[in-house]
Amino acid sequence: MKVHEYQARQLLQAAGVPVPKFRVVSSASEARTAFAELNEPEVVVKAQVHAGGRGKAGYVVLCRDASDVERNAERMLREPMVSKQTGPSGVKVKKLLIAPAVQIAREFYIGMVIDRARRCPVMMVSREGGVEIEEVAAKNPSAIVKEWLDPHLGLLPFQVRRLVSALGLADAAAHAAGRTMTALAKIFVEKDCSLAEINPLVQTRSGEILAIDAKISFDDNALFRHPDVEAMFDPAEENPNELRAKAANLSYIALDGNIGCLVNGAGLAMSTMDIIKLHGGTPANFLDVGGSVTTAGAVEAFRIILSDGKVRGVLVNIFGGIAKCDVIAEALITAAREVGFKVPVVVRLEGTNVDKARQMLKDAAIPQLVAATDLTDAAKKVCAAV
Repeated sequence: MKVHEYQARQLLQAAGVPVPKFRVVSSASEARTAFAELNEPEVVVKAQVHAGGRGKAGYVVLCRDASDVERNAERMLREPMVSKQTGPSGVKVKKLLIAPAVQIAREFYIGMVIDRARRCPVMMVSREGGVEIEEVAAKNPSAIVKEWLDPHLGLLPFQVRRLVSALGLADAAAHAAGRTMTALAKIFVEKDCSLAEINPLVQTRSGEILAIDAKISFDDNALFRHPDVEAMFDPAEENPNELRAKAANLSYIALDGNIGCLVNGAGLAMSTMDIIKLHGGTPANFLDVGGSVTTAGAVEAFRIILSDGKVRGVLVNIFGGIAKCDVIAEALITAAREVGFKVPVVVRLEGTNVDKARQMLKDAAIPQLVAATDLTDAAKKVCAAV
């Protein structure tokens, strides 16, 4: 689960990280009021969306007067933000963050993720803050310094000293940066984060250390332990079909292709997408109905897939074990009658009750259903149909 920048700032503030004062607004008039309340000669207006590239898209803007703030706020709230992370349709901006502009002397990066190879959290720092850390890693990996930590012990003092030294900080600035690192590590572990980063952490011209941008994501599977974090969830930032699938206990992720996939099992779903690509197609989604799927759940899965206007064909790939083939066959027949198949649906069934399922589909005589003998045959048929 992702949160907005202003929510990440709130978490950092609560942990003792130095963060500039800010206001969150949802209208141009509120933005004008926020400018007056902050009483600063220059402010930054930042769109609050779960997508990067805001600055390059023109959705992080410096403003020097109330009219400029109001005009930019009205534009951001009216026009969808389009960046390389949003796709051509962009994303709707519903909230803005207004904060004082900071006189920056130096910029740093501080971030934490789980290192799956070492099976523990890792803190990364770099003197090259303010840019995408992926670019730094690709072009100059030696610029990133790492410290791995035991989640039970946290970030230890000697590790803090190493990281602060890597940033080239000393005296009061070093102490402030060290406290920020310790606080970020504590948030990461205690809140079950999957990502926590401050980019940039800045040293101002007066020597002050401030976190002026932050991004935090959380492990969905741990949200039951953090009702305060779960309360930060913004459904407006999520794909409506993904929310709908979650409510039906389905694992669904929207993709950019035109072949819908309905599969039982995450590994099988990924293999299905691979073989679609192998034969020249492009998956429109990842959808795992799971092992305990019911007819109603499978019908809902079809509704979700077919509600995507990009879908021009569907591949159903079921290896019946816990999820029996006849349950999927019944769902196919029900969906065809209730939802209506306007695109070809290629079906590959194997496993428990497969003979019964095949006979059910044959008896139903649904024109759009195309039987496949195996997965390769199914992929070829759906790609050809599309």
